[in-house]
This record gives sequence, structure tokens and C-alpha cells, in this order.
Amino acid sequence: MKEAVQSLIVTQPYEFIPPRYSGFWHRVIRWLLPRTLRGTYGISAVECVGAEKLRASLAAGHGVMVVANHCRPCDPMVIDTLAAEVRRPFHVIASWHVFMMSRVQRFLLPRVGGFSVYREGMDRESLKCAVNLVAEGRHPLVIFPEGIITRSNDRLVPFMEGTSFMARAAAKQRKERGKVVIHPVFIRYFFEGDLEASVLPVVEEIERRLSWQPQVGLPLMERIAKVGRALLGLKEMEYLGKVQEGTVKERLERLEDLLLSPLENRWTGGRHDGDAMARVKRLRAAILPEMLTGKLTTLEREERWRHFAELYLVQQLHCYPDDYFDDPSPERILETVERFEEDLTDRARPHFPIRAIIMVGDAVEVSAEKDRSAEGDALTALVRERMEGMLEASKAYRRKAGGKDRG
Repeated sequence: MKEAVQSLIVTQPYEFIPPRYSGFWHRVIRWLLPRTLRGTYGISAVECVGAEKLRASLAAGHGVMVVANHCRPCDPMVIDTLAAEVRRPFHVIASWHVFMMSRVQRFLLPRVGGFSVYREGMDRESLKCAVNLVAEGRHPLVIFPEGIITRSNDRLVPFMEGTSFMARAAAKQRKERGKVVIHPVFIRYFFEGDLEASVLPVVEEIERRLSWQPQVGLPLMERIAKVGRALLGLKEMEYLGKVQEGTVKERLERLEDLLLSPLENRWTGGRHDGDAMARVKRLRAAILPEMLTGKLTTLEREERWRHFAELYLVQQLHCYPDDYFDDPSPERILETVERFEEDLTDRARPHFPIRAIIMVGDAVEVSAEKDRSAEGDALTALVRERMEGMLEASKAYRRKAGGKDRG
């Protein structure tokens, strides 16, 4: 787990990385992309549905934001198929740690339209860049408002703040030149291979890690559920001293709160409102700054790394829907096994073949002014409502839909 935490947390002063789009490098990456998607992520084909809606907004000269769900690490690469379909490159906001994972990524990501955002605090440069790009209207800006990779293609987690603010700021800046619109986009993945042949080796390997004999006498679903209960029980033993009673939901929430509450008392003056991920974000922003000074002792740095590891565990727990096996589709089973493997080893192996469908929703026009009469943020609520509707509609694409495939 420490390796995964350290890849997410960069303990050096933040430096904004702006987009430096290069048509040459984008063509190179696009040429390599199908092989990467197939070999690294198991993606056999990508299909765009409703691309004409985005194409119409671009033809009208609107400033465009593309707001998409984020259930797999390959989503930014998959969505480039939509960029190819509408013949317009996209800009993408990505967490700073993604740029810092290697020199190659730091070089290439800006050249295919990516730019950084600092998730541990206010990043005014990134915000200004995003607003300017949308206001200019040359290339759509892609945002993944969930803020994390959920590995859950059948639900949306709460959206992070900022998307609607950027959209309204761009609309205000662009007021004399035309509209700003948001296109909700839902990416749906369908596994089209032999499910048991694909996931059983992973399940058996996890069982062996638990010092079990392979549970070959049980049906696949029971084996996976048994592994899940064991993994949750191990964490409860580690932090609570014993396996807890109650429903999975109750146990997950209890463990998340037990991990978060002491950290909030230590770092942020007590418990804060909001869901687990909002609380995690607030804590990371409080814990990190002193690590950037280089003045902490070894013991102080180790304490903070332990706290980051606990926050990472909360994020992992938060991505386990308690009712995900109520309707065990092949994708839900696959996603659950992938989460188990990723949480244990920091990586999940590809499962081939997976078909991706990119559904483009109708344009949502953005007003420069926030609706003060609405409870909460009306724009965010509307975009989320559209995406939830697309989530349900996307299930109809399990059978091969007609249209143009890429991949």
C-alpha cells in the first residue's frame, strides 16, 4: 500500500504544468493508443454514441466542457476516441501526481492537451487555465468530477467541487462571444470474454495470499464474496481488534469513520461534514504542507506517511458499494475482483476483451450566474442527473450496437 500512497502524494513543492499541445506528438500517441489499450487495459474496441451532439456544439463555436465518469484508469485514453470522432483535440485536467510518475509522462501529457491540478489545495493557475481554455472555445475541456477512479461502472460517486464554478466563470468571460455548454458523457465498459476463465486465476491467487486452499468447491460468486468478507475482516482486526457485526454497509462506514475521526481531531480540529472523500481531501490538504518544507524529523515524516496510508485505505473502502452484488453482472464481478487485486498488489491485470461505449449527452447551457434560489448547485445537480440517466440507458448496449468502432 505504501507504494500506491507515495505515487499519489508528491512531497515536493507544486509546480503548475500547463498544456503544450503538439499535433505531432498527439499523432504519435494516437497511433500507439490501440495497442496500449488492448495490451495494458484489455480494451478490444471503442464506440462513440451521440458524437454528433458534441460536433454540433463545436460547429456552433461554443466553449465546451466534457464532464465524464471515471471508473477505469484508461478513461482519458478511451475518451480520445471521441476527440478523433469529432476531429478536435481535447484538453484534460489531471492530478499533478500523474505528471510526476515518470519523465516520459511529464513530457507527453502536456503535448496531448493535459495540464495539472493540485488536489491538496487551491490551484489558482490550473483554475485560470481551465477557465481560459473553455472561454477561448478552441478545444473541449475534459473533467472527471468524481475525482477518483471508482472501478464502479454502475454508479456515480459524489462530484468534487469546482466543475460548475469553472463553467460559470468561463461563461462570464465569454459572455460577449457566445455560449458555454457542458456535454455530459458516460463511458460504459462491457466484458465480452469468458468470465470464469478470466477471474478465477486472480481469485485463486488471492486465496493463496490469505493462506487458504483454493475454494474450488464453491461457486464463483460465493468464492468472491468469501474473499471480500475475509479482506474486510482483516482490516477490522487490524484497526478494531475484532471482526465486526452488521451489514457490509454498516461495517464499511464504521471502519471509515474510525480511521477518519482521530485524524480529524489531530489535524483539522474535529469532525467535518461531508462524505468520506470530502473528509479525506480536507485531511490531505492539512497534513501535506509541512512535508514540503523538508524540516520534519524522520519520525514526523513516518507519522504522516502512516496517516496518508490510512486515508488511502478509506478511499479504497469508499469504492466498495455495499449492494454491488445484488445484480451480479459480468462487469460488476470483474470490477470487484479487480479492486481486490489492486488493493492487495497496487495493480490489476488486464482482462480481455472489454468493449467501451462512449455516450455523449445533450448540451447543457451554462449561465454566468449561479441560481441562488436552488438548493445546492443546480448546474452540478442537472449534469449529474443527465449522467445517471445515461448510466441506465447505457445498459442497453450490452448487445453489440451498430455504429463505428475504433480500437
